[in-house]
Amino acid sequence: MSMLRIAASLAGALCGVALAVAAHAQERVELPSLDAPRGVPVSLLGHWFVSHDGGPRPAVVLLHGCGGPYERGVLSARMREYTTMLNGEGWHALVLDSLTPRGEKELCTQKIGTRGLTQANRRLDALGALQWLAARPDVDAKRLVLLGWSNGGSTVLAASNGTHAAVRKSAIVPRAAVAFYPGCEADLKRGYTPTAPLLMLLGAADDWTPPQPCVELAERVKDEPKPKVEIYAGAFHGFDSLAPLRVRTDVPNGVKKGAGVTVGGQPQARRASREAMLAFLREQLR
Repeated sequence: MSMLRIAASLAGALCGVALAVAAHAQERVELPSLDAPRGVPVSLLGHWFVSHDGGPRPAVVLLHGCGGPYERGVLSARMREYTTMLNGEGWHALVLDSLTPRGEKELCTQKIGTRGLTQANRRLDALGALQWLAARPDVDAKRLVLLGWSNGGSTVLAASNGTHAAVRKSAIVPRAAVAFYPGCEADLKRGYTPTAPLLMLLGAADDWTPPQPCVELAERVKDEPKPKVEIYAGAFHGFDSLAPLRVRTDVPNGVKKGAGVTVGGQPQARRASREAMLAFLREQLR
């Protein structure tokens, strides 16, 4: 095959990916992170899903896990399902992509401590997204939410922890925060001072981001708002998906380093966690 034909084929494939993503997202947007190496803010990629209920509405920032927000070049089933769910409640939704603008495809196979993209960066991404939302006329700036999974769940903690200087300085704070199976060790060690009510949804059998550090984190918070914790028996990492259980041997992190981690959905935990999330957000956003 000629180089010209290869180039044309690649361009066509990339165009198809872009169109497939755009077909589901109502609008592809770019927004500045507060992360500004050498004084230039990182330009983040977002997918903006609008609620059509009229008037300024609550808005939710969706923060992906270490694998990013896509599957085979299109928004993942998880992101599509949750944006539909949130829009159904009358809330806007912003899927934030922290990887692509930095030239990263995934972080899952990278050892913690060697990653170029850290929670320090992602915290600033989340805070930048809150500022972008607050400036929109169709958004109620007093009813913003951070929602994340796994590495993105850790970002929820990092961006709602008042012990971080960037969080303390931020003029925009979320009304609520929800973290699915986050890694809690870093904020447990640092100390967690919540700037918003937090709900953590955890799998009892999770061998990638185990629940116990998150339970300890919640227990150590003495002042209101105290974090809420829901733990689902027999549930592994990614319990809110429809994927079958499998062991990922390519992940170097987890409870048993080098042994891989178990991922996959559990129907009862999937249903119960979504109900818990919606009940929590309805209460906080009313």
